[in-house]
Amino acid sequence: MRITVLTVPECPNAPLALERITAALAGRAAQTELVEIHDPDQAATRGMNGSPTILLDGVDPFAPAGAVPSVSCRLYRDADGEVTGAPSVAALREALTGANQVSAAAPVGLL
Repeated sequence: MRITVLTVPECPNAPLALERITAALAGRAAQTELVEIHDPDQAATRGMNGSPTILLDGVDPFAPAGAVPSVSCRLYRDADGEVTGAPSVAALREALTGANQVSAAAPVGLL
């Protein structure tokens, strides 16, 4: 699995996102990459819907319906409705599990 964290330079929530990804992986192997986005064209090309955006194999599992690529701050709601700067560890685990199931079920070359 490839995990990409798209962020604006000096995003205060990027370290939190990386920390929670590490916790959610719980020792499982994954290629994790931090990519800085500097302008709206890069955001559109890479699929950044605010900083930080977490992509699992190129897909943003947390994107709200109708999300538009942007170079802006992004906030997430946890299960209790609290607003935070990165998905919770539990939400990330769920997304990682879903991404692994899709990867395992898809024929080679279709992801």
